Amino acid sequence: MSALTSSRRRRLVPPNERRNTLLTIFVWIAVLYFLVPLVWLFMASTKNNSDLFTTFGLWFGTAFELFGNIGQVFTFQGGVFTSWLGNTILYAVVSAIGAAALATAAGYALAKYRFAGRDAVFWLIIGSIMVPMTALAIPTYLLFSAMNLTDNMLGIILPSLVSPFGVYLMRVYAADSVDDSLMEAARIDGAGEFRIFFTIGIRLLVPGLVTVLLFQLVATWNNYFLPLIMLNTPELFPVTVGLANWQAAASGGGGGQVLFSTVLTGALVSIVPLIIAFIFLQRYWQSGLAAGSVKG
Repeated sequence: MSALTSSRRRRLVPPNERRNTLLTIFVWIAVLYFLVPLVWLFMASTKNNSDLFTTFGLWFGTAFELFGNIGQVFTFQGGVFTSWLGNTILYAVVSAIGAAALATAAGYALAKYRFAGRDAVFWLIIGSIMVPMTALAIPTYLLFSAMNLTDNMLGIILPSLVSPFGVYLMRVYAADSVDDSLMEAARIDGAGEFRIFFTIGIRLLVPGLVTVLLFQLVATWNNYFLPLIMLNTPELFPVTVGLANWQAAASGGGGGQVLFSTVLTGALVSIVPLIIAFIFLQRYWQSGLAAGSVKG
């Protein structure tokens, strides 16, 4: 009797409700997956070196050392972290703006103009998305070494200006976002192609442009392998390479172990600008992703 009652209750629950409950559980698992490392990093940044190894990772230590650790980050080795952070901001901002501009122009051209080899160029771009960036690092280094651009800021910025995925995204987005009738009306009024692009096209492509900008900003900000092989001067390092050097010193012992809290706090500080960028550009980013995902 109880089994029959339980079976009837299960039938009374709509399938959509059961599916929504399952999806909600998966969403919360994903939220925990992404938030737990951030919580751990914040907690670790509030501890001294002894508490790092003696207290629970997801809770505070015996003393709140966050501000002291931040001060240590910006004063250690003559305040070189400030230079690393400034370099990272420069690399990421210039690369993101340049890549977004080039991807927008290329995607607009591929979507709105017919020319010989257009499909071949587009499929070549799609194919290049499949190539991992690490596979291109050594050829890029050899090419820039031949041009005497290694150990130079241009050795980081120029390769980061190329975003095949950004071109693909903007081509898909521009295909339906920019109405052909608007372009024809502008041509009838005597507007040239460049004027149409800058006065009509870009205004309609802003959500997609900001999406590409954010993607490239994060990719350049987190880039480690390219700066590692391109740069030799510590003053030109981005945060990723600089913190890796501190981590290597901390792991090497010999007094370097005191660097553990400094490295972790530096990692926390390094993600703050990205969080700020996402907060300010979130509206454009979300609308760009939603619109781009339904274009085809």
